Amino acid sequence: MSTGPVRQLTPAQARRIAIAAQGFLDPRPAPFAASMRHIQRVIDRVGVVQIDSVNVLSRSHYLPFFSRLGPYDRTILERARDRAPRRLVEYWAHEASLIPPETWPLLDHRMRRAADGAWGSMRRILAERPDFVDLVQREVEDRGPMTAREVEVALSHDQPRGKGNWGWNWSEVKQALEYLFWAGRISSAGRTAQFERRYASLELTAPRQLRTAWRDRPGPETDPDRFVELVRIAARAHGIGTELCLADYFRIKRADARVAISRLETAGELIPVDVPGWRPAWLHAGARIPRRVHAEALLSPFDSLVWQRDRVHALWDFHYRIEIYTPAHKRVHGYYVLPFLYGDALVARCDLKADRAAGLLRCHAVTWEPDAPPDARPALERNLESMAHWLGLDHVVTTTDP
Repeated sequence: MSTGPVRQLTPAQARRIAIAAQGFLDPRPAPFAASMRHIQRVIDRVGVVQIDSVNVLSRSHYLPFFSRLGPYDRTILERARDRAPRRLVEYWAHEASLIPPETWPLLDHRMRRAADGAWGSMRRILAERPDFVDLVQREVEDRGPMTAREVEVALSHDQPRGKGNWGWNWSEVKQALEYLFWAGRISSAGRTAQFERRYASLELTAPRQLRTAWRDRPGPETDPDRFVELVRIAARAHGIGTELCLADYFRIKRADARVAISRLETAGELIPVDVPGWRPAWLHAGARIPRRVHAEALLSPFDSLVWQRDRVHALWDFHYRIEIYTPAHKRVHGYYVLPFLYGDALVARCDLKADRAAGLLRCHAVTWEPDAPPDARPALERNLESMAHWLGLDHVVTTTDP
């Protein structure tokens, strides 16, 4: 670990490092010209893409790719997730997330602790009905990929209700499936158009080398090495971050992140830095430190650039909260609000909705930051038009002047 003077960086430098590390400065392809290579570039940059079921604008996992690539064919991303060789698999990484298959075994500590760490209903079904959980696993392995509803139908045929000792119901099937998924005993082969998870066996979804590693996985004493790998991915994706930032990326404990940071600092991969008002922090040794940046992007509420709210407030002086679950009369900025990145600043919030029946992208409200530059307004209009085009909508309609 370094004992010399700590490198000084300004908040503006930290912002530019973060924007570059997240891929916003990479060259964009022409509209709808993005290839699988471009999709892979974003995957390599961010390392984790959060999933969310809200579809008022677009399913959230599509948006980070639009923010970094512009309009692209969403079926390319679906192929990356759903077809072999898979470039993305689903697991509880940050929240429900898409991650590279190679990252999946690194979350083994979460899988091992599923019996204790999963939600109450999942723990209960395992404790009360372990044989039923095993039955559900066999059903998926024999017949999958299957949605929860399809598993229920199959079990209805094989194990009719009221026959024997099963006496199960829909919620118990779902609870068992979610426990098995959390525990890494089954995986996901993608989602249906209705956003239902398609549960599948590990044999179907995991590359052979990962299946071998899974069968031969060593004990929990190797977890520190896995935390080092997870923090390494987080540090590369952040470019610069505090202990809280690096722990939150994969939702690991601060104590585990602290040990990993120390090891990476000793190895020279993380460099301690001092950013006024935001310390202590670490710079990834491979991070770019641009002299200036100009980025333009509408950001999903679940974009990894804005996940950690303390980080967003410290670097951009931008107080951001998701208000989806806030009662309507208490919302400040709107229901589905996307921050707008312009230059190196977060300059506005846009409450957006895709009105598919009318063919309109509705911008219910735009809230500008006090120091937003005048040229950000036409830039926002361009980005809204680009988003409408990407979503197959005809026009943008704004309730308030953007």
